[in-house]
Amino acid sequence: MTYGDVLVARGLVKSYGGVRALDGAGIRLRGGEVHTLVGENGAGKSTLVRILSGTRAADAGAVRAAPGTRIAVVSQELSLFPDLTVRENLFPHRPPRRHGLLDRGAMDRAARPVLDELGLDVDLDARVGELPLADQQLTEITRALLRDPGLLVLDEPTSALPAAAVDRLERVLHALTGRGIAVLYVTHFLAEVMRFAHRVTVLRDGRVALSGVRRAEVDVPELVAAMLGGRPEQPERRTRTVVDLAPPVVLSQVSVPGRLADVTFTVRAGEVVGVAGLQGAGHLDALEVVCGRTAISAGRVDIGGRGLPRSLRDAIRAGVAFVPSDRKRYGLMTDRAVWENATAVSWLGLGRGGVMPSRAELVRRTAGLTERLQLRGGPYDVVARLSGGNQQKVVLAKWLATEPRIVVLDDPTRGVDIGVRGEMHRIIGELAAGGAAVLIASTDLAELTEVCDRVLVFVRGRVDGELSGSRLTERSLAVAMQRPSGD
Repeated sequence: MTYGDVLVARGLVKSYGGVRALDGAGIRLRGGEVHTLVGENGAGKSTLVRILSGTRAADAGAVRAAPGTRIAVVSQELSLFPDLTVRENLFPHRPPRRHGLLDRGAMDRAARPVLDELGLDVDLDARVGELPLADQQLTEITRALLRDPGLLVLDEPTSALPAAAVDRLERVLHALTGRGIAVLYVTHFLAEVMRFAHRVTVLRDGRVALSGVRRAEVDVPELVAAMLGGRPEQPERRTRTVVDLAPPVVLSQVSVPGRLADVTFTVRAGEVVGVAGLQGAGHLDALEVVCGRTAISAGRVDIGGRGLPRSLRDAIRAGVAFVPSDRKRYGLMTDRAVWENATAVSWLGLGRGGVMPSRAELVRRTAGLTERLQLRGGPYDVVARLSGGNQQKVVLAKWLATEPRIVVLDDPTRGVDIGVRGEMHRIIGELAAGGAAVLIASTDLAELTEVCDRVLVFVRGRVDGELSGSRLTERSLAVAMQRPSGD
């Protein structure tokens, strides 16, 4: 059956401060179709979804929905109440009542047909927090469908789901489109685009790079090309001296249940090695193993010649520095001075400088680090008053003060401007040139190609390939990350 347009958006513009998130973007959604929306981080996907759902207003442009169309959004971060029952979660607002009391029978009669359609067999009296993640996802979809929407937005619905749950979702999508519902499916898994989509739209830098193309008319390399645009294929390669003997990072056939399977790799002194993968691919779990934040179930780990770190403190003593992606939550005491942050690990964690070094000595050490990092701020400045880029430099200063042999970086330039990004890349090069082993993850593929000697690509918990030299480009990385494991 052919259905008409459910929603059409044209010429959408949205700016946040001086950053233009959308620049003339649009999309056309038809009933009975799964329309996938893809693009790199920062391409404008989330902003477009917020405008379509009415939670944000566009600065310019128009959104027109068919009369009476309800729009329901199921976000990547579920909005369920874990301590409430399934029934209570399905009817959070204005539940059916009879004689002033909750009408459980009416709730069950309304919910059961939808639950059956989605293949969700759960006890309505069960606590949602006790359900498997896949059932929680379907519970949220059920709640959305009880609103009888004409458009259902699924934002990264499979980012944390196992393969069997993805198969189940495919059946759900077929049932929804069979009812004439339009589904906007936001994802970074291009394999899912090829599997689920009727049409696909690609955003790049707030603009539409591909608009409503039929799935049969495009392949994964073409989608990657649309996402990346005309960026140079091959960045300039740096030549570094690496030390082959006794590499400071060794993982051999390492497994973590549900996260890593038989992972083996080394990082040598003087080398910058990247790890890349889609969300949940296992590359970030490998970093946590190196940093002593995750225990293994099988295999062997040797970090700094000390074996498997039992904790982050143990890893620090082995010479590991860990620069996290969430600097405010894990990296900084924002209400304290730069010098207090910069010396926190070397003094308080490792006891360097004695039991009670003078403040003047700690400030002197901090001044040397801030000069090296070209930090715009003095030792006595409160960290909260610094720019995001300079806050990130304070995190790095804290770890450089430990004189690490192994530096682990998770998205080190997230949220910083291009100038600070270049400075951070210079520092990474200097660390490797000084003999440190550097292990880096980044959601910015260009960053990996610029700073890394080689990149390990993770797929479904395994190292699925390695790119280096002329093969290490943004496009080759993006395609390799999307490849099913074993292909």
